[in-house]
Amino acid sequence: MKRDVFFISDRTGITAENLGASLLTQFPNIQFNRTNIPFVTNEKAAQAAVLAIRQSKKNGVEPIVFSTLTDMATQTIIKGSCAHVFDLFGTFVEPLEEALGTESSHKAGRMHGIGDTNAYDKRVHALNFTLGHDDGLSLRNLNDADIVLIGVSRCGKTPTCLYLAMQYSLKAANYPLIQDDLVGSTLPKSLDSCRGKLYGLTIEAEQLSRIRKERRPTGEYSTLSRCQWEIARAEKLFIEEQIPFIDTTTVSIEEMAAIARRDMKLR
Repeated sequence: MKRDVFFISDRTGITAENLGASLLTQFPNIQFNRTNIPFVTNEKAAQAAVLAIRQSKKNGVEPIVFSTLTDMATQTIIKGSCAHVFDLFGTFVEPLEEALGTESSHKAGRMHGIGDTNAYDKRVHALNFTLGHDDGLSLRNLNDADIVLIGVSRCGKTPTCLYLAMQYSLKAANYPLIQDDLVGSTLPKSLDSCRGKLYGLTIEAEQLSRIRKERRPTGEYSTLSRCQWEIARAEKLFIEEQIPFIDTTTVSIEEMAAIARRDMKLR
């Protein structure tokens, strides 16, 4: 089964897509063709979105539309586009107004805009720090990090750090455990100053070998035996140094970031 799905928003569409996609995961037997239509900020843009939605009806099947529009005029236009429009904000705003005893602002883009300049600046600063301390690139000011991910090469450190910075405004550094670190099973001296901020990532050897082969198909780096040795030594180091760690084999980047943040009690 196939179904067209549209995510309509007056800003980036991130909220509409995330909420809608979460709901769609409950229907694994259906293949969804997804279209994100952001910045629907006026009636002209809404009419253009309606045209795209109606064109998808050519196969005779009604599409699914998720909307986070806050303007009633544009939302009314979108609502007339097809039979299945889900207003993700309208469903909850009115009950919240009643619960809080006040009217909502009905302003667009409050979540992903720059409404709070301090929070935005903090996120940018965290991202710059993370980029500057990726893969052991710089060991300066490492103690300023909120969290330092360590693990063998290609176990998911960099994308998890970037997500922590972008989503949670956390200064996340990462350090790759190289052969010298693993042979001696000792924590690198450069990490002594941030020992309490270390968090380990591990992975199954078969998965690591497959990932490494995509990057470097030949040589010892991607062999299964090499991956098994590195992972065994890294986990031994985590246990001996009492560093908390997780297996990333079947865990998404978002889940890794959330688990690490929870385990390290980071706000």
